[in-house]
Amino acid sequence: MSSPRLERIQSVVEEYIAHQQIAGAAMLIARQGKVVYELNLGKLDRESGTDLPRDAIFRIASMTKPITSVAAMMLVEEGRLLLSDPVSKYLPEFERTRVAVEDSSVPEGFTIERARRPISVRNLLTHTAGISYGNGPARRLFEEERLSSWYFAEQIEPMGSLIRRLSQLPFDAHPGEVFLYGFSSDILGHLVEVVSGLELNQYFQQRIFEPLGMVDTHFYLPPDKLDRFTSVYTHTEKGLELIDGSVTSPYVTGPRTTFSGGAGLLSTVEDYARFLQMLLNGGELGGKRLLSPKTVQHMTTNHVVGLFGDQGFGLGFAVVKDLGRELELGTPGSYGWGGAYFTAFWVDPTEQLFAIMMTQLIPNQFSDLRSKFRNLVYQAIVESHVAGQD
Repeated sequence: MSSPRLERIQSVVEEYIAHQQIAGAAMLIARQGKVVYELNLGKLDRESGTDLPRDAIFRIASMTKPITSVAAMMLVEEGRLLLSDPVSKYLPEFERTRVAVEDSSVPEGFTIERARRPISVRNLLTHTAGISYGNGPARRLFEEERLSSWYFAEQIEPMGSLIRRLSQLPFDAHPGEVFLYGFSSDILGHLVEVVSGLELNQYFQQRIFEPLGMVDTHFYLPPDKLDRFTSVYTHTEKGLELIDGSVTSPYVTGPRTTFSGGAGLLSTVEDYARFLQMLLNGGELGGKRLLSPKTVQHMTTNHVVGLFGDQGFGLGFAVVKDLGRELELGTPGSYGWGGAYFTAFWVDPTEQLFAIMMTQLIPNQFSDLRSKFRNLVYQAIVESHVAGQD
């Protein structure tokens, strides 16, 4: 990779910080097992003026989902789960799930019918279980049950109890028929708890974080790491506004009872890099094997033909199928995901590359920095491993 071309990244990030589009950003790019670029710019906390350190801890939200997917597939490898298993085999409350169907002729605005088929483990992994974040036809019922958000840091109720209540609500689509982003990974995380006999934080710590050396990845922040925890901002007409300070955040002050497999983790770019290097290595890092290469291959293959627009989706990851339909540079077969606080990653097996971006901004749908970061990474490759491009 070209060092001068990689330096273009810093110029772009500096511009976004100067125009108060973000407070700060941490980025890491690795290729062929080596870190080729790292960047830490901006502020950990704008109010105190603290610079963003190299080991800053970010809320990674939905970048938790791939870790939960790996946890579930480890149980598949051990013969304790099958992708075809109905979820109700382990969580009986999902035995008789229902679906809300829009119907303007009735006062409620929807009617309820029995689901046409059981929800499978594979449905949870591919977000085809028919379950949103409570924003479907029966959203009023989800709101009444306080189940209309992915954010659980303030919850006192354990995840198992939340999932049992969730199971009694009418979902948004029949299993297997649409891609619908929502509580599937939270259900999957609780399923991991039931099958393994460990709370999700314990399973992650013992089976994933410790073997991989992920020392700064947690559901809730340890007190001795407060000086590395980012504050979160949102855009206003006057610039960035603080909405979740590092000291007052529920990830610091909350009850610490709910472990969300969908969006609960905190991490650093270097910790998450270890997780991604394990995947790029075919399931192994530093002599510790979490998954077999065939399992990683299966997880990063498209499982939702025709259900996820122009992209594919595997068991926890979006997968690039047709580069000609992409608006950014890339490689067919690369896979990745992102998080609500403007974090993102992807892994490119062909180029033996992965890249991570972490910021502290929510909502982020109006920023194009993530797309620019992807283009800036690929334009720096001057010797490609794609056939015919060396």
